[in-house]
Amino acid sequence: MSDQYPQHPQDPAAQGQPSYGQPTYGQPTYGQQPYQQPSSQPQGTYRQAPATMSPEDERTWGAISHAGAVVAMICSAGFLGFLASIAVYVIQKDRGPFVRAHAANSINVQISMFIWLVVAAVIYVVLGIVTLGIGFVVFLPVFAVPLVVAGVLHVIGAVKAYNGEWWNPPFTPQFVK
Repeated sequence: MSDQYPQHPQDPAAQGQPSYGQPTYGQPTYGQQPYQQPSSQPQGTYRQAPATMSPEDERTWGAISHAGAVVAMICSAGFLGFLASIAVYVIQKDRGPFVRAHAANSINVQISMFIWLVVAAVIYVVLGIVTLGIGFVVFLPVFAVPLVVAGVLHVIGAVKAYNGEWWNPPFTPQFVK
């Protein structure tokens, strides 16, 4: 038996294509084109860069990032305000620096509010235990303070964003930039 099998007429090896040392078995190619090296020209990209926004759209989306957080806080007793902030940040962050900055500030206000609520909860429980229950009634308004402060900061942020002003909320660390 020979090392070389008979070649099919449409086999790429029979058309002058190199076989790279692999034996051909005479199988038909069924009209398939022989392998060609990819061209150096890109045939398209997987993901296109998002188009930039107009300044008016950036102002509007910056205001929506703050106003949406306020609406979500009101509808969920303060627990879901971060959803609107994160949604605007994730969807619109690459569309312009202004909307990115305001959406990041909105998320930072929400993170700060969450930290304040955790601290208030710890103090609430400790005072409730130490004062044998009186602290639970007296300290209840402290839970409202972070929610009110966050709401005020979001309203100020929405107005500033709509007016096209850059703004960093006071007493708010920059967790997201």
